[in-house]
Amino acid sequence: MKKIVFLTMVALIAISCNTSSKKTETTEAAVEQEAIGGAKDEHGCLASAGETWSELKQTCLQIFSMGIRLNPIEVKENEAVISAFVLFSEDNNKAELFLPSGNQPNVILEKTQDNIYVKDAYTYNSKTGTLSIEGKEVYKKEDK
Repeated sequence: MKKIVFLTMVALIAISCNTSSKKTETTEAAVEQEAIGGAKDEHGCLASAGETWSELKQTCLQIFSMGIRLNPIEVKENEAVISAFVLFSEDNNKAELFLPSGNQPNVILEKTQDNIYVKDAYTYNSKTGTLSIEGKEVYKKEDK
């Protein structure tokens, strides 16, 4: 009788240890999964998924799939091509610039005349697909 009680106690202890170990493993896996790719910016955009905040659209979006790609006009040999993007408002009266240096806010350009959008040093000509900074053409719409 003592052997049966003892074996029952050992079995219960073994089962309880195994269950708590599985809970710990599951919790650790969930925390790891959240940490990998789970970092969101102040707007809730998931950077690891390529999302960025659009002031114009007031939502997170993948600009590379929604915007117009503007490649640099001058590219040095063996240097990576880092594109800018432009996105238009629904009524085409504004355009939002997504410039490659991510530490500056996006620039909202206002339509001043047909095909021309301007804000400070930035001018985008939607007809030619060129972005000028301080009067110099720096980016051009990607040729397809």
